[in-house]
This record gives sequence, structure tokens and C-alpha cells, in this order.
Amino acid sequence: MMPDQRLWAPWRMRYVQGERKDEGCIFCLAGESGDDETRLVLHRGRRCLVMLNAFPYNSGHLMVSPHRHIASIEDLDDDELLELMTLTRSALRAVRQTYAPDCFNLGVNEGEIAGAGFAGHVHLHVVPRWAADSNFMAVTADTRVLPQSLGDSFAQLREQFAEVP
Repeated sequence: MMPDQRLWAPWRMRYVQGERKDEGCIFCLAGESGDDETRLVLHRGRRCLVMLNAFPYNSGHLMVSPHRHIASIEDLDDDELLELMTLTRSALRAVRQTYAPDCFNLGVNEGEIAGAGFAGHVHLHVVPRWAADSNFMAVTADTRVLPQSLGDSFAQLREQFAEVP
């Protein structure tokens, strides 16, 4: 970037300052809500749900979480753990079908220091990656450029989850 050029992303100020529209856990609120599009919920299982990350690292960045507000995988019952992993597999397939990534990063967030903005509710991130997704913006400007809006991501991925039982 030239020194006199600016890249403005004013919608990110809410995130940077830690402000949230909702009071409470985003995963619990998503589980309780009937408005899947507003909450970015792509699929609801009996024990877990899949949702888009509202502040993604890449387009198609999903999160899988149990319905129960629980802090650790260690405390999930066997049925919750199985569904968490089964929906993670479905998420991988949906993102692979929609975006054709080169690979994925999968990560479980447990606890605030681990990067969990909602430390009391364990969740698993599914982040698609491409060979060319690290470009000069991330390296020199600490900025991510996402090629697709959340609305478009939601619409495309929602179609893929229509097939998931």
C-alpha cells in the first residue's frame, strides 16, 4: 500500500472494542433463537449446532458447538461428543463442496487464554485454507481480505447442510 492510501473497515470497530449486541453467550443465544439467518446457524442437530463465524479468518469459517453451555470437551457426554465430531465431518464436507479449499485448520477453543471469546462454551472451529490465502495484506497490514460476504456464505453453505440428517 502506498503511504497515503487507507483501507477502511469501520464495521470491525465493534469487534475490536469488544462490543456485543447480545448479552450472553453467542452459542446459547444461537441455540435458543428461531432466527437462524440472523444468528448464522447453518444446521441444528439434537445436541449440537453449526454456525458461521461472524468475524471469520476466511470465508466459510464455521464453528460447531454443543447446545449445552459447557466449558470443556471433557465434560460432554458421549452423545454430545459424537455429534460434535459428526457435525464437524459434515462441516468439512460442506465447506469442501462449496469452496474447494486446499486444506483446513481445526481447533477447539477451551478457555479465554486459548482464544475463546466465550470461554464458558466449548466450540470447534473449521477454517478452510488455500495455498494463496496468506498475501501481503495479512503480512504487512495485519488485515484480512475476505472474498465473500457472510450473507453469501450463509446461503451457499445452508444448501449443503440441507442434506445433513
